[in-house]
Amino acid sequence: MRLPPLLALMRPHQWLKNVFVFAGLVFSQSWHDADRVMQVLSAFAVFCLFSSAVYVVNDWADRASDALHPTKRLRPLASGAVSSGAAFTLAAVLLTAGIVLADGHPVLLGLVALYMASNLAYSWRLKRVPVVDVFIIALGFMLRLFAGTTAVGIPPSRWLILTGIFAALFLGFSKRRAETFHAPASQRSVLEHYPPALLDIYVAVTMTATLMTYSLFATSPESQAQHGERLVYTVPIVIFGMLRYAYQVHCGHGEDVARDLLRDRWIVAALIAWLLVFIAPSLLVLA
Repeated sequence: MRLPPLLALMRPHQWLKNVFVFAGLVFSQSWHDADRVMQVLSAFAVFCLFSSAVYVVNDWADRASDALHPTKRLRPLASGAVSSGAAFTLAAVLLTAGIVLADGHPVLLGLVALYMASNLAYSWRLKRVPVVDVFIIALGFMLRLFAGTTAVGIPPSRWLILTGIFAALFLGFSKRRAETFHAPASQRSVLEHYPPALLDIYVAVTMTATLMTYSLFATSPESQAQHGERLVYTVPIVIFGMLRYAYQVHCGHGEDVARDLLRDRWIVAALIAWLLVFIAPSLLVLA
């Protein structure tokens, strides 16, 4: 079912990326604290509003090149379904709503301001600079993580930060690798500087680093003291999920992280299994 053009321009399916905001809440097991849960939900909503505004601006900047792409040509601005004036009005409304919702939370406002600035720099120039482009993508994920920790008073674990960095870089380089499967005429210009073999190395290195840091996180004394053995049992699930995602990337999927994560039923099953192993026991105790 097609979404109305203005709603499609907001890319609500991309809000899945904003679940990074919940990482601190989950790993600190603070879901029983109603005030903190509301703060994290508010931070999630703020990032949804700001990220949608960024997508509107990005689509406006890329509308000419998107019109030549086999699938992006269907985007509202590239197809002409939404005018530039309507797009800028929508972006302004989203930004205003995000600022109002974040009012009174200076740290959160600072994080979303940095997110907005880095994404605008990405749209106008940095997306054409190899490696820098993916680090900007990764920065967006890390700002979400910090919004759900620092901004609401949850101290982030050093292992969580390291795992988050490498996971974000893995997703970013996987996205670039998936984009190489398009016809050369429709590829983004930065791919001229990314030979597929080099991207395969980047994907392999960042996936290995993610699995290593997550495993060290799961077996660290602080995690053992807080979570017991259950975090260790999630390690095989994470390994499976990442290997399955790497397989999907080499099948030509992975360009749209949010969509492609949910498209594969095995990855969805791995996500559900992780939640059952890690969260379910705590919920049963609370019950």
